[in-house]
Order: sequence, then structure tokens, then C-alpha cells
Amino acid sequence: MESIIERILQNKFWNFHGGIHPPEQKTLTSGKPIKQLPLPKQLILPLQQHIGRQGDLLVKVGDKVLKGQALTQSSNPMAVPVHAPTSGTISAIRKSAIAHPSGLSELCIFIDVDGDDTWKTREICEDFTKLNKQKIIQKIADAGIAGMGGAGFPTHIKVNTKPEINFLIINAAECEPYITADDLLMCEQSEAIIDGIKILEQLLNPAFILIGIEDNKPRAIKALQHATKNIEKISVCVLPTKYPTGGEKQLIKILTGKEVKSGTLPIHSGIVVQNVATCFAISDAVINDIPLIRRVVTVTGQAVSKPQNVWALLGTPVNHLLEHTGFVTEHDSSKANPPVTSPPVIMGGPLMGFSILNEFVPIVKTSNCILAPSRAEMPSAFDNNSSEVECIRCGQCADVCPSQLLPQELQWSAKAKDHQQLNKLNLFDCIDCGACAYVCPSKIPLVQYYRIAKAEIRQQQQLDLKAEKAKSRFEARKLRLEKDKNAREEKHKKAAAARKIAMSKRSADGGSASSAVAAALARVKAKKKAKSNDELSVFSIEKAESSSVLSVSSDEVTDEKSQVKAAIARAKAKRLAKKDDVSTLKVANKDSEEKEKTIKTVKTVDDKKAKIAAAVAKAKAKAKKEQQPEQSLPSSNEKEVKATSTKTDDKKARIAAAVAKAKAKAKAKKTQEKDQLAVMSNEAHAPFKSSNEESE
Repeated sequence: MESIIERILQNKFWNFHGGIHPPEQKTLTSGKPIKQLPLPKQLILPLQQHIGRQGDLLVKVGDKVLKGQALTQSSNPMAVPVHAPTSGTISAIRKSAIAHPSGLSELCIFIDVDGDDTWKTREICEDFTKLNKQKIIQKIADAGIAGMGGAGFPTHIKVNTKPEINFLIINAAECEPYITADDLLMCEQSEAIIDGIKILEQLLNPAFILIGIEDNKPRAIKALQHATKNIEKISVCVLPTKYPTGGEKQLIKILTGKEVKSGTLPIHSGIVVQNVATCFAISDAVINDIPLIRRVVTVTGQAVSKPQNVWALLGTPVNHLLEHTGFVTEHDSSKANPPVTSPPVIMGGPLMGFSILNEFVPIVKTSNCILAPSRAEMPSAFDNNSSEVECIRCGQCADVCPSQLLPQELQWSAKAKDHQQLNKLNLFDCIDCGACAYVCPSKIPLVQYYRIAKAEIRQQQQLDLKAEKAKSRFEARKLRLEKDKNAREEKHKKAAAARKIAMSKRSADGGSASSAVAAALARVKAKKKAKSNDELSVFSIEKAESSSVLSVSSDEVTDEKSQVKAAIARAKAKRLAKKDDVSTLKVANKDSEEKEKTIKTVKTVDDKKAKIAAAVAKAKAKAKKEQQPEQSLPSSNEKEVKATSTKTDDKKARIAAAVAKAKAKAKAKKTQEKDQLAVMSNEAHAPFKSSNEESE
């Protein structure tokens, strides 16, 4: 490390592989101060302006916001919030075109500016040295600061490191042509930048602080040297101009001689790199409580009549910057979606920038330049038809590649969409510097192929990650269901074993539980059988009673028949004794006696019927009394007794109906026989009547 410092003090630096020396074109804007522009009518703020994830919305349509008010909050370490650059009203939250080579739309917040520029309440920190590390990191995170050199990595993660830091490198190279935003910022805000460096020193405690700046910025070099003349730990390193010296790995190589291996980060080598614009934003956030709501943007190119560095609020549409720098378009600016402009507009520099098709694209945290070249200045930008021809395998692209890649093979693999081969060729080590495309004699836009291939690989990685997560969830669910099934089976087995043990266990009287269960079942069966026998006995008694009634009735009928036969016989005898009056009178007397006997017999039969009916009623009452459940029965048997009583009552009703039917039948038969008897009596008395009439 001592040898590194000695070389730096002697202004002896290392060199990186490749690189180019394109025309700088910085004089268009380097001699003019940064201009403050009027407020635009509307701001368009994408929720995601950095590497990572977008924050969660804190506002809704119709809300009034103040300058510096947070519009989103960080729910993830890789998410940084966005803030209102000025006061106004949220008019919409919807998707809109963003600053990206793809031209895709993302969710944006639209703010209608009220023109008052009213600030939220701020807390000014007069002495940041009294703040602890966590408080400073929290201020940086709440301010929504991300790397402003182009990558956009969240700063609060980059500065929250535990390993020992050997070098804190401040990137002030700004090597790409046309861009002078950092150059003017260092000239005008050198003290604030040094305050930001001191805050980083308090957080990281590095052994050495190196400010790398190219020698084509003399005013900025003097400003930094003046601001750091009393700080021994900080060294202003003036480097030879070469593109792309401002690349992170290239700057580390030049200043320390160390190479960051593929797939690793500078922090693994004890090195942290920050951009000068990021240092200024850190100073503003920690000391003045100003979140990242503005940045310096270079508006340049020969198509602009007044090229200038301007302070641009984040979310400012590009056309607002062009209007205040003398850019004349050939389309109707009143249209919401204007056609492609002529001349074209590029966001970024000529080598790493990309064309925008919509001038309403907003300025974001990583936007440092708006380039509007003329046809003579950049003919390729006006050529809609690709002038690309077949590669001639000259090898110039490999010679100038600062990452020591093979651009030619990368292009072939990108065209073939061979992602596996692209990973083997270390595609993601490419910094999109455009040096290969700049020197290509076949006019092949190599960087465009690489960007598309990177996007496809990232998309595929996200799909693979989602598929892997889905597979993990499925396997976890399957394992959980299998575990639950095994648990249930085990529970059932234990319950069955417990029942088996309980059944085989001996009771107090020496019997087993199974025998006790069998005995209980036998008792229940016996009880049911006894109940059925009782019901049968009641039915038998009632049947016997009905049978006795029927037998009595048949005996009575038989007696009556014999009496009728006797009467007929007597009548016949009387007819045979017509001649003998005396005998006839005797017979008549006898007949009258027999008639009286018959009447007596009928009365006797009626008396017997009454007695039989009384006996039947008595038997029924007795049976009902015997079958009636006692009042002292236990409450547990009430339902059973009621059921038995109901069944008995039903059977009694059926028996009573049968008895009544038999009685009615017997009575009808008896009436018929009485009628026959009366007819026969009349016939028997007829001779006597005729004889009496004759005698008279």
C-alpha cells in the first residue's frame, strides 16, 4: 500500500487495457455556469429510478404535496424512495414512458406544479460529526440517494460496510464526450462535495481517499485542490484523458493497480467508489435535509442554440429542457404523443446514451446529459436504415475493449441467443462503454446487441427464479401433506393399540373388558326379548278373552236352535191332534207353557250376555292394570315404558275392534233367528186360531 501512495504522490499511475480517444466536444458547455430553469407545468416521476425495486406508494390522486415530501417508502433494502421536487397536486398515477433504451412504460406519479415551491419542514444539521453511523445511513436512505454516475446502485447499502476499507475513490473523471455536468458541479460546489466526502469518511473510515479526475478539467482540479489543501488524507489524482477512465473497474486499475476479478465487487478488495454528484447529494441530505430531487444535466449538441448545464428537477420532461436551450423541433408540441423528432434526441453521451422517441420522457436520478446532435455532427443518428455490414474479423473491437472481452464472439452468441455461451464469455463484465462500436469499420452496433442479450438473460433468470420458487413451494406442500398423512395414520395406529390393550385388560371381577362388553350386549338382548314376551302375553290374554266371548255366543245360538226345533216339533204334534179338542187344548196349554219357557230362555240368554260382557270388561281392565307402568320407574326407562305402553294400547284397540265385530255379527245372527222363531210360532198358532174361529 505504501508503494501505491508513493506512486500517486509522484503522479505515476497504472493503465488499463484498451480505450479510445474520441473528440471531447466539452467546450460547448464547460465555460458556462449552471443555469436555474423555471418550474415546469408538470413533473413525471417514475417510481423506480435505480437498480433494485420500486418503493410503496404513500400518496393518491388528488393529494397535495410539498417540496421534499416523500412519495414512496422503502419496504426493501434495495428500494429507495422518491420525493416531490416541488409543491403541487397529484394529478395521476399511471404508466408512462421512462428513460430506458427499451422505451417501455413504468408506473409514474404525475404532479401538477402549483408554482409556490413550498418546502416541507426541514431539520438542518449544523455539525454532522455528532451524528452516529446509523443516523447518517438512515438519512441517506430516507433521502432516496442512488449512484448518480450511471449505475444507480442504492448508496445506503454501498456505504453500510463492515470490512476494513483501504481506499475510498471519488470518481470525478467524467470521461464521455460532450458531458460536463460533474465538471461544472465541482467548480461551483466543491465545498459541498468535500463535506460529502467527509461524511463518507466518517462512515467508512478508509485508510486513503483518492479523487480521480482527468486532466481536461483544469478549473475543477483547482477547485478541488483548494478545498482539500488542509486535508492530508485526501489526494487529488490528475489522470491522463482516455475513454473510459470513468469506468469503476478502470479507475481502480489506474489508481491502485488492482484488478477487480469477474463476478466480484470492489468492496471485496477493500475499495469503495462514489461519484462526485453522489457526494454532493449526500452532503445536501445529511446537512440540509434536502432529499435527492434535482441534479445537474448537460443539454448540448449542435442542434441546440444555447447549450448549457442546468439544474433540472427530477421528473422534468426532456422537452422542457430543450425549450429553454434553444432546440427547435419539426413536430407539433401540442400533441400528447409527438412523432420522432428531427434531429434526434439522445439521453446520455454519444457512446453510452440511447435515443428517446418521446420528448416527454422525464429526467431521473441517473440522467446526466441530453444530446441533440446535427446531421454533420453525428450522421449515424439520422440514418434510420442500418448501415451495418458483415464483420470482417479485424479484431479492433477486442483491442479497445477495456474489460478485455471478445466483442466479436459476444455478438455472434447474442444473435444466436446462446445465453450459456454468453455467460461463459463474461457478457456482464461489459460496461456498455461503446468503444467497440466506435472503432468497428463494419458499423455494427455491438452495444445494442449486448444490451438486448443482457435484458433477455435477466428476464430468463427471473423466470427461472420464479419457477424454482414455485417448485420449492410445491415440494414443501407435498412434504407437508405426506407428513400430515403419516401423522394421521400413526394416530390411528396408536388409538387402535390403546383400544386393544383396553379390551384385553382384566376388570375388578376377573373378567376382561371384551367379556364385559359381551355381557352388556347379552343383557340388552335379554331385556328386548322380555319386552317382546310381555307384549305377546298381553296379546294372548286378549285373544283368549275374545275367543271365550265367541264361544259363549256360539253356545247361546246352539241352545236357541234346539229350542226352535222343539217348538216346531210341538207345533207338528199339535196339528196331528186336531180332532181331539181336549188333547188339543192340553197341547195348547203345553205350548203356552213352552212359550213361557222360551221367553224365559231368551231372558236367560240376555242375562248371560251381560255377564259375559262384564267379564270381558273386567279382564281388559285387569290386563291394562297389569301392563300399566309403575310411577316409581327410573327416569332412564321412561321412554322405553312409554313405547311399550303405546304398542300395548294399539294391540288392545285392535282386539277390542275384533270383539266388537264378533258381537255385532252374533247379535245380527240372533236377531235373524228370533225373526225365524216368531214366524214359526205364528205358524204353530195358526191352527189353533182357525179352530177357535170355527168353534165360535
